[in-house]
Amino acid sequence: MNAGLFPDVGGGYFLPRLGNQLGTYLALTGFRLKSRDVQKAGVATHFVESSKIEKLYKSLLSLSCPGPQDVSQVLNRYHEQNPIDKDKDFILQTHIDKIKNTFSGATVEEIFQNLERDGSEWALKQLDTMKKMSPTSMKVTLHQLREGAKLNLKDTLIMEYRISQGCVRGKDFREGVRAVLVDRDNTPSWDPPTLEGVTKEVLMSYFAPLPVDRELKL
Repeated sequence: MNAGLFPDVGGGYFLPRLGNQLGTYLALTGFRLKSRDVQKAGVATHFVESSKIEKLYKSLLSLSCPGPQDVSQVLNRYHEQNPIDKDKDFILQTHIDKIKNTFSGATVEEIFQNLERDGSEWALKQLDTMKKMSPTSMKVTLHQLREGAKLNLKDTLIMEYRISQGCVRGKDFREGVRAVLVDRDNTPSWDPPTLEGVTKEVLMSYFAPLPVDRELKL
């Protein structure tokens, strides 16, 4: 969001399927999961030590005529043998109920209202973070996730390609890149600067079908 973009490469498919609105929270706040937390959140299926990756590859390649169950057994074995953060609680565990209650809003404005109504230190911190994000990107992202929850992966990727073309046409992606990667002043000037300025017409333009010859072919 701080770069004026959206969670692409299938983010619209797996994020809304994490449960408890966790995907919505991650997408709108940009909170970064690390290490085993990626697996505990449901983003990854297994967590293997980097030093064991090559050995894992060899174990998989040594399978003779493997089926899905054979592959799963190997992955499960390496996952279970990994001691890193094994007994550590999920980093967002204490906030799961608040995430579920506040990020279930149908609109970004409603999520803002939920966070304001909650009023806790945690909620106000999330609100402060989101107020720095691109209003357009937040609205596009929320709609992407709500739609992606109903789509298969193929249709989600087609939708995301359309969104990417909308980002290229718009101003916030370029402004976000300038502020975060080029000048690095971290003071983007979003256009429009408010959620109210992102009309339904503007929002839906990011999801409109492209000319046939420009659609993603899968």
